[in-house]
Formats: sequence, C-alpha cells, structure tokens
Amino acid sequence: MGKKKVEGVKVGWQTFDHVADIGIRGVGKSCEEAFENGAKALFSLLVEDTSKISCTLDRHIQCESFDLTGLFVAWINSLIAKADIEEMVFWKFEVRIQELSLSATASGEKWQREKHGRGIEVKGATFTEARVEKINGLWIAQCVVDV
Repeated sequence: MGKKKVEGVKVGWQTFDHVADIGIRGVGKSCEEAFENGAKALFSLLVEDTSKISCTLDRHIQCESFDLTGLFVAWINSLIAKADIEEMVFWKFEVRIQELSLSATASGEKWQREKHGRGIEVKGATFTEARVEKINGLWIAQCVVDV
C-alpha cells in the first residue's frame, strides 16, 4: 500500500456524500476502534438524535470474512439486521477482531419513535468505496450504505 496523505482525519465517525447513497466512516487508533466508530456513523443515520439512546441492553454479534474490508461490510450488515429484527438502536460498541473474525457487543435499547425519531432507512452496506486501512497512524474503516 502506498502512502496516502489524509488531511483533517481524526478519531471519530462521520458520514460522507455519495451520488444516491451515503457513506459511513469510522476512524480510530486501532482497527477495532475504527469499526466501533463506523457503527456510530451508521446509527447517526438511523435515528434523529443519538444522544437519546440509552445503552441498557446488550446484543452479541459475530461475523467473519475474507479480508478486513469484507469484515467491515459484514459487521455493518450484521448491525443493520440485528437492529431491524429486534427493533433496536445501538450506540456503544465493543469490537474484538482476531484474524478475520469479529466478535462484538452492541449496547442500546428498543427503538421508540417518540424518543429516537425516524432517521434514514438504511437497506445495507455495500462494497462501494469500501476500505479498511491504516493511514498516518490511524485506522479508517468505511463503506457506502444503500438508502
């Protein structure tokens, strides 16, 4: 991998514009932290105000893939599925990655329209602009989600 200069990148999460969809990006000092922050970017789309999410319920999530980029896409799709099936929203994440397997705890609560509001419906994570890489000492995990 060649050296890339990334301006203004700092630990945290963000969304970015993409033609008809929306990109999500997590940045962290470790790959796990980047995955956790990528999940926060996802849920920032799903609810109107993430500060209202109480992290009172824990759900375990596991996935694996053929490379780190595939693992990030699998992680985001697993979160979308878990949130949809159990009608939950999450905001706290503890990710552990060993080789190409991810084991995580996602903490949140049951979704309530009056408390959380309805954000954007996200159908799934895609491999469009997907990447997981370390640049300038920070890990970046990103992909475009289908909305």
